Amino acid sequence: MINVVKLGGDIIFNKKLLISSLKNFSKLDGYKIIVHGGGKIADLVSNKMGYNIKIINGRRITDKTTLEIVVMTYSGLINKKIVSKLQSLGLNPIGFSGADGNLVKSYKRSIKKIDYGNVGNLTINSINTDLIKSLFRIGIIPVLSPITHDGNGNLLNTNADTIASYLSISLSKTYKVILSYCFNKLGVLKNLKDENSSYYKIEETFFQKLKNKKIINKGMIPKLENAFYALKNGVSKVTISHPNYLNHPTKKTILCLG
Repeated sequence: MINVVKLGGDIIFNKKLLISSLKNFSKLDGYKIIVHGGGKIADLVSNKMGYNIKIINGRRITDKTTLEIVVMTYSGLINKKIVSKLQSLGLNPIGFSGADGNLVKSYKRSIKKIDYGNVGNLTINSINTDLIKSLFRIGIIPVLSPITHDGNGNLLNTNADTIASYLSISLSKTYKVILSYCFNKLGVLKNLKDENSSYYKIEETFFQKLKNKKIINKGMIPKLENAFYALKNGVSKVTISHPNYLNHPTKKTILCLG
């Protein structure tokens, strides 16, 4: 069994929450992988540099300067912080970007209505599962930042939720995979003003209704779209939860196809 855990930027921004998240992660059974974001810290670094960010539909516009900022923030500062914290918990992680070991190869998103800049999209062949399996065999826990490469020497900023989904799908061809999206809520909230109002289960048709009514919007949309895509393509279980309940059987939102 493999647990693929995606940690959101709000978790990484909160030092205490990050530590408790990684402690819960360390207790998971089987092989383990972390995919992390870090948008809040990237925003902070951008602001310190006097550079304005732009986000449309929950996705960051990545021009040349923004790419440089997210590469050094995601693959440098954040990735190594997570790796060092896991080492302190007795685990043996190694941090990767998608370019390292050709772990995640992507292609630049084409311009349609919006030019997202240096942003990567994935295919079913994007993930180097052979490398991941080799890492498992020698006791390594991969910690993956959301920076990918196109095979032509270019780095691309890629949605971490998407990476977690495609990674889980690729590994599900060999293993039973559980994909857990962790962020700073108990799950998908029924009422944004009530932190305790999370759904226990959401079916795909119900998600589409919530999206059409704009009850679910912004960054939650790509998260849930990636979650259902994973379920449709072989992943055994997908949940969305607060990291304090990563190991809890019910305090989370479980995604269902119907």
